[in-house]
Amino acid sequence: MACYESIFILRSSLADEEAEAVIEKMKSALTKHGATIVKAENWGKKKLAYEIKHDRRGTYILLQFESAQENVVSELERLYRLEDSVIKFLTVRVEEEALQAVAAEEQGESGSGGIQ
Repeated sequence: MACYESIFILRSSLADEEAEAVIEKMKSALTKHGATIVKAENWGKKKLAYEIKHDRRGTYILLQFESAQENVVSELERLYRLEDSVIKFLTVRVEEEALQAVAAEEQGESGSGGIQ
């Protein structure tokens, strides 16, 4: 199974309920196409590096998912393009070594309890 990360930016003018509805729509599309959601994080509203579609701020969302099917990424990106509230997106395949490094780093942070 391949692991993917997808970050998308929603218009800052969306209400929290509307943003959650878009996130749920994307998550349900992934599960419908056989993907397993590993992590979904709302990073909140942040200032954009440059203006995108007349917006200077956006709500950043991270989705991590696993899928054995190759077409799940193209279907997700098709939905991003159709959704007016999504102003930018990027989906990448994560290598196994990177996943193991992140898992080891998270274990070290939670297990160490501080600086020694």
